[in-house]
Amino acid sequence: MPRSRVSLSAAAVLAAAAVSVPAASQPAAEPPRVPPQGAPQVPGAVLEPVALKALPGWREDDGAAALDTFRRTCAGPGPNPPQAQVVTGSPADLATACAAAAAVRPEDAKKFFEARFSAYRIVRPASGTEPERRVGFLTGYFEPELTGSLTPGPGYTAPVLARPDDLVSLAPGETAPGLDPVYRAGRRTETGLVPYPDRAAIEDGALGERIRPLLWLRDSVDLFVLQVQGSGRVRLPDGRGMRVLYDGKNGQPYTSIGKLLVAEGHLPLNGLSLERWTTWLRANPDHARRLMRMNASYIFFRTEPVTDPTLGPPGAAGVPLSPGRSMAVDSNLWRYGLPFWLEGKLPGQPGRGHLVVAADTGSAIVGPARGDLYVGTGAAAGRAAGDLHDRMGFVVLLPKPAPAAKDDAAKDAAVPEAVGGEPRP
Repeated sequence: MPRSRVSLSAAAVLAAAAVSVPAASQPAAEPPRVPPQGAPQVPGAVLEPVALKALPGWREDDGAAALDTFRRTCAGPGPNPPQAQVVTGSPADLATACAAAAAVRPEDAKKFFEARFSAYRIVRPASGTEPERRVGFLTGYFEPELTGSLTPGPGYTAPVLARPDDLVSLAPGETAPGLDPVYRAGRRTETGLVPYPDRAAIEDGALGERIRPLLWLRDSVDLFVLQVQGSGRVRLPDGRGMRVLYDGKNGQPYTSIGKLLVAEGHLPLNGLSLERWTTWLRANPDHARRLMRMNASYIFFRTEPVTDPTLGPPGAAGVPLSPGRSMAVDSNLWRYGLPFWLEGKLPGQPGRGHLVVAADTGSAIVGPARGDLYVGTGAAAGRAAGDLHDRMGFVVLLPKPAPAAKDDAAKDAAVPEAVGGEPRP
């Protein structure tokens, strides 16, 4: 989803500890892993070559669904601003693989990935036991579906605000004269940028005449959920649906309400789901207002119609997310469009592994073996996303270098016919 998205559940709180093993059960640590000669390099990891065909569950997974997601990601406009050239995954080689994917029949999807990509298991180089090094952490996220109205009234009291015209967003790494780097956006004034008002100030009327409500949700808790998640669908009283999408934030630091609830002793970390903490907030309105206002970050939105209800909102790669196949990654390390193989059993999936595509990012998604799987839309997807916080092995598929023109004939002879050129009859 949008670059503002963060984890709604306890998953982000659990992530730091999820890959550890109790000290009493840990075998002796092994020496740090040395990268294989000639292997691609990525900060914080060693990439070890593996054979896709040998991965448990590879043959059983639905390659056609992964191919469909890959094609959709290929066809998108890409992130804005573009990712840095140093991000792992050659843009030219990925573009070549995207062009080849257009001619692949669904039944040949696995052959396509085997022929066009080299697979590497992501292993942490730090000392530790072999199982620990091979394990990363996977969480889930979803698109909330809320009820709302285009006009305020009983039951619709929380305004969803459009982006104000005096908000100036800063690109990653960009700074502004006189503005503390802690702020990622500023308010345009005659003398330059100043910090944009925080959540409490905005709720108290700091935007003045610049306030532009797009629609109203039932209460401030629903609005908070929408802002933390970054986008959502809204069902209007007449049955129509619309998508509410991220359109900027005030640049103030984000504070996790889950961490606040745990730190103050209101709820335990174990079992801290979206449903549980929103229920608690509604049952304790005085505490709820205070705690929500402790998160200084505030998100602004835009709206658009829902054109395909089976797909999610656009991710950071600029394309609609595919439930169960689009994954958020650390965009400072991995290029959007790269396929990843998740080594492990996923809730609701029959196999022992799952092929997904990098199409989004999130502020809590940091590190080479860290992913956030887009699960879908609505309450059931929200529960599934809240339950997804698992140790998981990660294998990245990097596109093979594009063959030279003089080698095309030999290349076509060496790979399945449906991979390189026109589909077979």
